[in-house]
Amino acid sequence: MSRVRVTGTPLAAHTQGHATSQQLGRDVTELYVASLIRSQLRLALVVAAGFILILMCFGAILLWVPGIGELRIFGIPFPWILLGAGAYPVISLSAFLFVRASTRNEERYRELVGGK
Repeated sequence: MSRVRVTGTPLAAHTQGHATSQQLGRDVTELYVASLIRSQLRLALVVAAGFILILMCFGAILLWVPGIGELRIFGIPFPWILLGAGAYPVISLSAFLFVRASTRNEERYRELVGGK
């Protein structure tokens, strides 16, 4: 084992320790912000992927279910109804779930930082 000799004045060590704790505080805050950004991005990607998947299922239903393309309801072709009126509830549900989860992420961030 080799010995390491540490030199310096106690005042310099105290000042460096204080600066280090401030820097540590900034680093922790930056880490929390980066974590919030990553979680919000992940949430946005999941909601967008789910929305796109559901719309693709609409198209798959129209493609694979025989005769559904010729079906008419009150004279309006069913594919128009499905894609026109069926998409809006999906959009609303996606938006609702995104806002709810996003708010929960931000509340967790505020709890970590210490603000209420």
